[in-house]
Amino acid sequence: MAFGPTPPAIQVHLCVTRGNEAIRFYEKAFDGVCTMKQMADDGVRVMHANIDLFGSEIMLHDEFPEHDSEVLSPLNRQGASVAININLPAAEDVDAAMARAEKAGAVVIMAPQDTFWCARYGRLRDPYGHVWAFNAPLPPAQASQS
Repeated sequence: MAFGPTPPAIQVHLCVTRGNEAIRFYEKAFDGVCTMKQMADDGVRVMHANIDLFGSEIMLHDEFPEHDSEVLSPLNRQGASVAININLPAAEDVDAAMARAEKAGAVVIMAPQDTFWCARYGRLRDPYGHVWAFNAPLPPAQASQS
Protein backbone atom coordinates (compact mmCIF):
# COMPACT_ATOMS: atom_id res chain seq x y z
CA MET A 1 0.00 0.00 0.00
CA ALA A 2 1.76 3.09 -1.17
CA PHE A 3 0.45 6.35 0.21
CA GLY A 4 2.28 8.51 -2.30
CA PRO A 5 3.71 11.79 -1.07
CA THR A 6 1.15 12.20 1.73
CA PRO A 7 0.99 9.53 4.46
CA PRO A 8 -2.11 9.17 6.64
CA ALA A 9 -2.56 11.78 9.38
CA ILE A 10 -2.30 9.08 12.06
CA GLN A 11 -0.32 5.89 11.67
CA VAL A 12 0.43 3.19 14.24
CA HIS A 13 4.12 2.37 14.81
CA LEU A 14 4.38 -0.76 16.96
CA CYS A 15 7.36 -1.55 19.13
CA VAL A 16 7.86 -5.27 19.64
CA THR A 17 10.36 -7.83 20.78
CA ARG A 18 11.34 -10.44 18.16
CA GLY A 19 10.43 -8.25 15.17
CA ASN A 20 10.84 -10.85 12.44
CA GLU A 21 8.60 -13.24 14.37
CA ALA A 22 6.06 -10.45 14.90
CA ILE A 23 5.95 -9.71 11.18
CA ARG A 24 5.22 -13.39 10.46
CA PHE A 25 2.48 -13.34 13.12
CA TYR A 26 0.76 -10.27 11.61
CA GLU A 27 0.98 -11.85 8.17
CA LYS A 28 -0.66 -15.05 9.43
CA ALA A 29 -3.13 -13.58 11.94
CA PHE A 30 -4.29 -10.52 10.01
CA ASP A 31 -3.45 -11.50 6.41
CA GLY A 32 -0.82 -8.76 6.46
CA VAL A 33 1.82 -8.18 3.82
CA CYS A 34 5.25 -6.87 4.78
CA THR A 35 6.06 -4.33 2.06
CA MET A 36 9.34 -3.06 3.46
CA LYS A 37 11.83 -4.21 6.09
CA GLN A 38 15.14 -2.72 7.17
CA MET A 39 17.25 -4.72 9.59
CA ALA A 40 19.46 -3.11 12.25
CA ASP A 41 23.24 -3.33 12.00
CA ASP A 42 23.17 -6.33 14.36
CA GLY A 43 21.33 -8.32 11.67
CA VAL A 44 18.87 -9.60 14.29
CA ARG A 45 16.49 -6.76 15.11
CA VAL A 46 14.06 -5.04 12.77
CA MET A 47 14.86 -1.34 12.57
CA HIS A 48 11.76 -0.56 10.53
CA ALA A 49 9.05 -2.47 8.68
CA ASN A 50 5.83 -1.54 6.93
CA ILE A 51 2.96 -4.04 6.97
CA ASP A 52 -0.25 -3.68 4.96
CA LEU A 53 -3.31 -5.01 6.78
CA PHE A 54 -7.03 -4.32 6.90
CA GLY A 55 -6.75 -1.85 4.02
CA SER A 56 -4.23 0.28 5.88
CA GLU A 57 -0.64 0.11 7.03
CA ILE A 58 1.22 -0.19 10.32
CA MET A 59 4.90 0.34 10.97
CA LEU A 60 6.91 -1.91 13.28
CA HIS A 61 10.31 -2.02 14.93
CA ASP A 62 12.16 -3.97 17.59
CA GLU A 63 13.17 -2.38 20.89
CA PHE A 64 16.47 -0.49 20.97
CA PRO A 65 17.07 0.10 24.71
CA GLU A 66 20.67 1.10 24.06
CA HIS A 67 19.30 4.35 22.62
CA ASP A 68 17.39 5.20 25.86
CA SER A 69 14.16 5.06 23.91
CA GLU A 70 10.91 5.98 25.60
CA VAL A 71 9.23 3.50 23.28
CA LEU A 72 9.26 -0.07 24.59
CA SER A 73 7.15 -3.09 23.77
CA PRO A 74 4.06 -3.69 25.93
CA LEU A 75 5.74 -6.87 27.20
CA ASN A 76 8.47 -4.79 28.85
CA ARG A 77 6.02 -2.09 30.00
CA GLN A 78 3.81 -4.77 31.62
CA GLY A 79 0.86 -4.00 29.38
CA ALA A 80 -0.42 -2.03 26.43
CA SER A 81 -1.45 1.58 26.86
CA VAL A 82 -3.73 1.72 23.81
CA ALA A 83 -5.99 -0.57 21.81
CA ILE A 84 -5.67 -0.57 18.04
CA ASN A 85 -9.23 -0.37 16.71
CA ILE A 86 -10.03 -2.09 13.43
CA ASN A 87 -13.34 -1.08 11.86
CA LEU A 88 -14.64 -3.85 9.63
CA PRO A 89 -17.55 -3.73 7.17
CA ALA A 90 -19.77 -6.51 8.57
CA ALA A 91 -20.47 -8.08 11.95
CA GLU A 92 -19.38 -11.56 10.82
CA ASP A 93 -15.99 -10.10 9.88
CA VAL A 94 -15.30 -9.44 13.58
CA ASP A 95 -15.76 -13.10 14.48
CA ALA A 96 -13.70 -14.28 11.49
CA ALA A 97 -10.82 -11.86 12.13
CA MET A 98 -10.66 -12.76 15.80
CA ALA A 99 -10.84 -16.51 15.14
CA ARG A 100 -8.00 -16.27 12.63
CA ALA A 101 -5.84 -14.24 15.05
CA GLU A 102 -6.59 -16.61 17.94
CA LYS A 103 -5.59 -19.58 15.79
CA ALA A 104 -2.30 -17.77 15.02
CA GLY A 105 -1.54 -17.28 18.74
CA ALA A 106 -3.46 -14.23 19.96
CA VAL A 107 -5.42 -14.37 23.24
CA VAL A 108 -9.06 -13.27 23.21
CA ILE A 109 -9.63 -10.86 26.10
CA MET A 110 -13.21 -9.92 25.16
CA ALA A 111 -15.15 -12.39 23.03
CA PRO A 112 -17.05 -10.92 20.08
CA GLN A 113 -20.43 -9.65 21.19
CA ASP A 114 -23.25 -7.36 20.14
CA THR A 115 -22.95 -4.03 21.95
CA PHE A 116 -25.18 -1.20 23.09
CA TRP A 117 -23.60 1.03 20.41
CA CYS A 118 -25.11 -1.29 17.77
CA ALA A 119 -21.89 -2.96 16.72
CA ARG A 120 -20.25 -6.35 16.89
CA TYR A 121 -17.12 -5.86 19.00
CA GLY A 122 -14.31 -7.94 20.48
CA ARG A 123 -10.73 -7.55 21.69
CA LEU A 124 -7.58 -9.65 21.75
CA ARG A 125 -3.95 -9.39 22.78
CA ASP A 126 -1.29 -10.46 20.33
CA PRO A 127 1.82 -12.40 21.44
CA TYR A 128 3.77 -9.10 21.58
CA GLY A 129 1.41 -7.46 24.08
CA HIS A 130 -0.53 -5.20 21.71
CA VAL A 131 -4.30 -5.05 22.12
CA TRP A 132 -6.47 -5.12 19.01
CA ALA A 133 -10.17 -4.24 19.03
CA PHE A 134 -12.48 -5.28 16.19
CA ASN A 135 -15.68 -3.39 15.49
CA ALA A 136 -18.38 -3.63 12.81
CA PRO A 137 -21.91 -2.26 12.53
CA LEU A 138 -24.77 -4.63 13.25
CA PRO A 139 -27.46 -5.10 10.61
CA PRO A 140 -30.46 -2.80 11.40
CA ALA A 141 -32.72 -5.65 12.62
CA GLN A 142 -30.01 -7.02 14.88
CA ALA A 143 -29.04 -3.54 16.12
CA SER A 144 -32.56 -2.85 17.38
CA GLN A 145 -32.29 -5.92 19.66
CA SER A 146 -28.98 -4.84 21.28
